[in-house]
Amino acid sequence: MSLLLAVPAAVGLWLVSGGRALPVRPARWLALLTAVATAGLAVGVVVTEAAVDRAWLPELGVRWSFGTDGISVPLVLLTVLMGLVVTAHAWVEVPAGGTPATFLGCLLLVEAGALATFTARDAVLFLVAFEVVLVPMWVLVGRYGDPHDPRARTEAAQRFVLYTAVGSTTMLVGILALVAAAGTADLRELAGGAGAALGPGAQMGVAALLVVGLAVKVPVLPFHTWLPPAHTTAPTAGSVLLAAVLLKMGTYGLVRLPVATVPDGFGRLAPVLAVAGALGIVWGGLVCLVERDLKRLIAYSSVAHMGFVVLALASGSETGLQAALYANVAHGLVSALLFVLVGGLKQRWGDVDLAVRRPALRETSPRLGFALVIGLAASLGLPGLAGFWGELLAVYAAWAPAADRPRAVLVTCAVVAAVGAALAAAYALRVAGLVWAGDRPDPEARRTADTVGVERWVLAGLAGLVVVLGVAPMLVLSVTADAVATVGGAR
Repeated sequence: MSLLLAVPAAVGLWLVSGGRALPVRPARWLALLTAVATAGLAVGVVVTEAAVDRAWLPELGVRWSFGTDGISVPLVLLTVLMGLVVTAHAWVEVPAGGTPATFLGCLLLVEAGALATFTARDAVLFLVAFEVVLVPMWVLVGRYGDPHDPRARTEAAQRFVLYTAVGSTTMLVGILALVAAAGTADLRELAGGAGAALGPGAQMGVAALLVVGLAVKVPVLPFHTWLPPAHTTAPTAGSVLLAAVLLKMGTYGLVRLPVATVPDGFGRLAPVLAVAGALGIVWGGLVCLVERDLKRLIAYSSVAHMGFVVLALASGSETGLQAALYANVAHGLVSALLFVLVGGLKQRWGDVDLAVRRPALRETSPRLGFALVIGLAASLGLPGLAGFWGELLAVYAAWAPAADRPRAVLVTCAVVAAVGAALAAAYALRVAGLVWAGDRPDPEARRTADTVGVERWVLAGLAGLVVVLGVAPMLVLSVTADAVATVGGAR
């Protein structure tokens, strides 16, 4: 367990400090081998159920405690998979803006911080790990983002830092209140009795602080405005980590903190969260119908898909928690596939403006076109692909919420979410028509080079996992089932 966190953190720190002058080829190999080793350690931790628990700050009651359970295991495996994806993709693209070693080191530091977040068993450690990711991601967006628009790149990085810092500060106040009331920072003990130490009003206040702080990271409407600029300007690897890993830290935090520790307070806020999630689904879909920049369109689709996750959490049922945890993993795979593909198209075309007429991918780049169709089909929730089960279970959970949740509000949100799913089909078909089918071909436009080498294998691997998870959703649902049954907010 200690090695799982130490290996990517140590190598990442060395690459951004003492190893900055390392040439690009050795830096690529070191980062890739570190990602492979981290993935092997993650599998070992999951299989052996390894954990670490020792005194760290005894005066404050904080312990150095890390481990996994059914809720964290899928996200730990998703994180190390994305570590492999982004370090392998560095053989295709190492963006300008700084040394290659610094870029690769930041990728490993983001991976290490995310792994610490998903395995922390102490509320204070969770917050520290949550914040560790902030600086390397800021560097990835601010220094290695779009080289053609440095002003937009800087503004996107600053907005990301500002929103995240405000959200984390709000969450910190909630965690301190929770720990002070319960007398412990251990997340397992907090889940067992923190709510009983607080009155109804205090529970709702703590839940509100935690929900608002974490909603920024998810992001939930109206706290989503930092995400599209960050995705638009970030390098491909940064967008993959942002969508597939960082957003999941917010929803995972919602499960670990307000849902598990102050379930009654969270239950009172659930209708508001459900409405915000449903509005995010529709708003994201409507924006995607008119958005011209393909990368920005995928970013807004993430807002819509994360709306299904928070709607499922708001339902208060075990099915809802299962839906949220499954949809987290599914969205991570689908968004990674789409961002790798769109990043490759941007490299080839110079931009991804949908208003520009280009030859159809199905004619000039069949492998790229096939990967695009798989990603779009999964994004719209086509049965047999990963995106279907998360959306279906989320809508079902909202339609049949827990007994203590206002059924009229949740059912209305379920209907709105179903409309949003139809919007997803509309914008996915719009993109397929313009990019894959080529509704407006320009015979003089240059042909698009098809995917080869590392990029081909990365796309093939992600597309294959999207299909496997769609055909066999129990690969995730069976892992999370027992842990979900013990969470206090699920009834």
